[in-house]
Amino acid sequence: MRPRPDRQPFMLIGLVAGLVAAVFTGGCVVGPNYQRPPAITPDAYKEIDGWRVARPQDDTLRGPWWERFVDPQLNELEARVDVSNQTLAAAEATYRQAAALVRQARASYFPTVTVGVGYTRSRISSTVGTSSTNGGTSFTNGISSSNGPRSDFLLPIDVSWTPDLWGRIRRAVESNQAGAQASAGDLESARLSMEAELAQDYFQMRTLDALERLLDETAAAYRKSLELTQSRHASGIASAVDVTQALTQLRTTEAQAIDVGVQRAQLEHAIALLIGMPASTFSLAPLPLDAAPPEIPVGVPSELLERRPDIAAAERRVAAANAQIGVAVAAFYPTVTLGLSAGFESGSIAQWLAWPSRFWSVGPSISQTVYDGGLRRALTDEARAAYDASVATYRQTVLGAFQGVEDNLAALRILEDEARVQDEAVAAAARSVALTTDQYKAGVVSYLNVITAQTIALTNQATAVQIRGRRMTAAVLLIQALGGGWNAAQLPSADEVTRTAEPRAR
Repeated sequence: MRPRPDRQPFMLIGLVAGLVAAVFTGGCVVGPNYQRPPAITPDAYKEIDGWRVARPQDDTLRGPWWERFVDPQLNELEARVDVSNQTLAAAEATYRQAAALVRQARASYFPTVTVGVGYTRSRISSTVGTSSTNGGTSFTNGISSSNGPRSDFLLPIDVSWTPDLWGRIRRAVESNQAGAQASAGDLESARLSMEAELAQDYFQMRTLDALERLLDETAAAYRKSLELTQSRHASGIASAVDVTQALTQLRTTEAQAIDVGVQRAQLEHAIALLIGMPASTFSLAPLPLDAAPPEIPVGVPSELLERRPDIAAAERRVAAANAQIGVAVAAFYPTVTLGLSAGFESGSIAQWLAWPSRFWSVGPSISQTVYDGGLRRALTDEARAAYDASVATYRQTVLGAFQGVEDNLAALRILEDEARVQDEAVAAAARSVALTTDQYKAGVVSYLNVITAQTIALTNQATAVQIRGRRMTAAVLLIQALGGGWNAAQLPSADEVTRTAEPRAR
């Protein structure tokens, strides 16, 4: 028995639905499946020897890493970076943009449905072709039409769908998901970079505060030496040269203390920028640096691949590039498009939406590119080359990460030894100043000897202050090289970047 005509469109829609189900259950995916590329990982850090590692139960950084420095002012500043830093705001917006691209790619899974409303009023010429007239009605080529204008009311619904037979859309979605994950890694890299930069600027500023305090204290001591020399000159014991030398030394030290303010002001302005404040409205009271670097858990080198957000981002870009190969390969296969058009059309608005005014058409189309001058082959070669480049970038990022850890482990180890020796030099220089001053008072040596001893003592004290600051900076850089408190488990999954445009909270 033949199906009723009014049920034919529903039967065809059912066939299309069946084809859709078949596509989703039996469609293939061309292109290589992703495998994480191997990278060289050393068994141990070379520079770990001699470094004070943390306790075994505390072998990883967790939470806000800056709290290890036990500095309330630094804690308060770091909390403001995550809220107000505009570089992070831009990185977060870039992540949301990448997540939106995932949803754009997924939209190709589904049909495109358009609905429109149209109205035309037209008049067919009665002089075109062979025609005859019979009582005001014209017959053109056997078709009867009125000489007067006619109306046409149209309500079309068009459906077009290209099933993903070869996985082109699936590979595109896969690529965009990996790209969004890479963007999330970039966001965390930017966050860590801003936090580390703030900590470096903060400790450098505190180092300058310590240096300024040293210069102020030294200037006060030089002022007493000048008074002593002036008193001895008034008594005829010291020469005017001694007084001039003492005054020169005092003024030079005072000028050095003033000059420290230039760099300190610039560091204060840099901190204001990092926390999203105008430099003119931000200030920090002087706080000389007296602390030593905290113990930092280093872990084993293999863990670094899971602790660095830049490594995670580079690896996700490899996955995105791998999926793009599948997109390029899918272009070699035929494209099947299913189309459905239905609606209502009538010359009278009263009959416009009546059931007899319906129309419909449905049918598939298949197209295959047979010649494109080598375009598809070139695009595939380009995708494979881009994948190779991303693998090389990933491996270079891994090597750079190991270098960063080794550099700062070496810096901390060597600077710790240097600080110990420098402290001994400071103590020796202080004894030299005391002995030389006593000799000058006794008239055994000239005041030039006192100035020389004092200059050596000040130089050694300033060096000790600078070494202390360099050690704190190296500690910050080591934490940054280790990835801060981040780990790969915090990277959003493919489903998460698809469902939402918001990055995962820390």
